Amino acid sequence: MKQSAIVVAVTLAASSAFSVPAMARDTLYIVGSSTVFPFSTAVAEALGRSKKGIKTPKVESTGTGGGMKLFCAGVGINHPDITNASRAIKASEYETCQANGVKEITEVKIGFDGIVIANSKTSGRWDLNLKDLYLALAKDVPDGKGGFQPNPYKKWNEVNPDLPDLKIEVLGPPPTSGTRDAFVELAMEGGCNSISEIKALKKTDEKKHKAVCQGIREDGAYIEAGENDNLIVQKLIANPSALGIFGYSFLDQNTDKIQGSKVNGVEPKYETISTGQYPISRSLYFYVKNAHLESFPAIKDYVTEFTSDKAWGPNGYLADKGLIALPDAERKAIAQKARAFTPMEKPSH
Repeated sequence: MKQSAIVVAVTLAASSAFSVPAMARDTLYIVGSSTVFPFSTAVAEALGRSKKGIKTPKVESTGTGGGMKLFCAGVGINHPDITNASRAIKASEYETCQANGVKEITEVKIGFDGIVIANSKTSGRWDLNLKDLYLALAKDVPDGKGGFQPNPYKKWNEVNPDLPDLKIEVLGPPPTSGTRDAFVELAMEGGCNSISEIKALKKTDEKKHKAVCQGIREDGAYIEAGENDNLIVQKLIANPSALGIFGYSFLDQNTDKIQGSKVNGVEPKYETISTGQYPISRSLYFYVKNAHLESFPAIKDYVTEFTSDKAWGPNGYLADKGLIALPDAERKAIAQKARAFTPMEKPSH
């Protein structure tokens, strides 16, 4: 997949007050999720081609967590107008925004994505379940005596005898990534809770349960590959024994080189993700800083372009890049609220 957006450093002005003339920055500034990056880039480029007088917005792949930090740091030309996210904004992030003067935020849910476990096409296709993933990647696992121990598993067949006799090597996103957050919540916790003694722990010690279910091992079996999903694809091609974790769109753009593993017997495909059949699926978003609307009217054009059926519809150009469309009625309702820039309420968690 070609990443054609130009990653730029935004010129910093001497003052962060938004009274500084908007001409100090004459393009929209978008940050955030590496998974949403290709979709945001496609919309930015379409806008730059179709709207006279609007420069192509600048899009940076900073990861969801990194994008939220930049977005919530304040109002003004030094701060992003929009942040992309491969999970919903957290209550703590919303509170940071509020504390820094980012009061009104428009949330736009854009579609669905599956988190895939992929490998090189030169190797066989993997068939994993959530329990396999948990036992292979957890920092601590049950010791068989009622307690926990540092993960002793070095090979996949030690986790499950039906799996290959290969070293556990999984390339995945860092803690700042929304893909990592979603993988931990959906895959790791899902596999963790399939083990009865751990599921029971949630009722007696919720803090311990969270630590056990969400902790990723740090002994080299899980390799943080940064926020560049294309880099993970390249490393999988170079190492046919390794697995990689990233969004479905990157699998969809590289089907000539890599393949998605079955998870709980289900292949990661458009149909299985859109119906919720594939177990590691999630919603994708972007967030707009309403305080920037007056100084950067192109935000309205960007939102209108993104929420048009020619972009995010089932047959739109974003579907060609791997975005899985929302149902028609939901898409219509979200587009209406997005274009009205209806401020979101504080999230519950």
